[in-house]
Amino acid sequence: MDFAALQVFKAVVDEGGISPAARKLHRVQSNVTTRIQQLEASLGTQLFVREKRRLFLSPAGELFLGYVDQLLKISEQARSAVLGDKPRGVLRIGTLESTAASRLPPLLSRYHEKYPAVRVELATGTNDSLVEAVLNRKLEAAFVAECDSAAPVEAVPVFLEELVVVAPRSHAKIRRAQDVRTDTVIAFPSGCAYRRRLQAWLAAGGIALDKVLELSSYHAIIACVASGTGIALAPRSVLETIRGTREVSVYPLAANQGKVTTSLVWRRGEASFPLRAFRDELAVFRKSRNFRGAASAA
Repeated sequence: MDFAALQVFKAVVDEGGISPAARKLHRVQSNVTTRIQQLEASLGTQLFVREKRRLFLSPAGELFLGYVDQLLKISEQARSAVLGDKPRGVLRIGTLESTAASRLPPLLSRYHEKYPAVRVELATGTNDSLVEAVLNRKLEAAFVAECDSAAPVEAVPVFLEELVVVAPRSHAKIRRAQDVRTDTVIAFPSGCAYRRRLQAWLAAGGIALDKVLELSSYHAIIACVASGTGIALAPRSVLETIRGTREVSVYPLAANQGKVTTSLVWRRGEASFPLRAFRDELAVFRKSRNFRGAASAA
């Protein structure tokens, strides 16, 4: 067993198959297939279950993956220690779409300038899918708005967001949930923390979330609101980055309903050198930009 084989195994798991793994590794498919077969032969067990040309981790593969993640991280840490005190390698971070749009660009630019040997791979998704990806080690860390307190993660509060109701200009003034009882709600798919916050606000006013248009982009959501399709809930910071917001009206929620903390979470005790450097840079960046943090993790 060698680290090259472990890297191939990890790529197949992360990319979801032989073909995408081969593209990522710049290898031919037959080479990747052979590597996996050799690895399975050396271990004396099947790491993948093959069903209808798709690969799924076997129980042994699930167990093996945890050790592979640790070995690859130790390998990268050893390489960094030998080559110098600067982090290098890959840092896979997940983020809410709103955070990616309104908060991260200057931070990522600063981090890349300071640590060019680190390749940052950024993935966006709903709150719940990001937490799951961290727990499954598909992402090393993620910016999320909610995380189960029982989850085996560490968290640091980063940004305090203000959620606002966004409605067409022609809409009557919104003071309470009853004022949107006949409107279509435009929201991210299930698993979105902000969607749950909107649903709770409506439920407190006796309104069920019945008519929903699901979209996965704030630009698309705001465009639909502007055209009169319905109402939405969005962070005020996102609206400041989108053109065309003159065509919508914005209404704040009560302070206890509209304030949400975005936290950076990672698996407990598993912060790599690149992630530790990212956390340090994030702390400096927030202080220099006067970003408001929250008192506790979301």
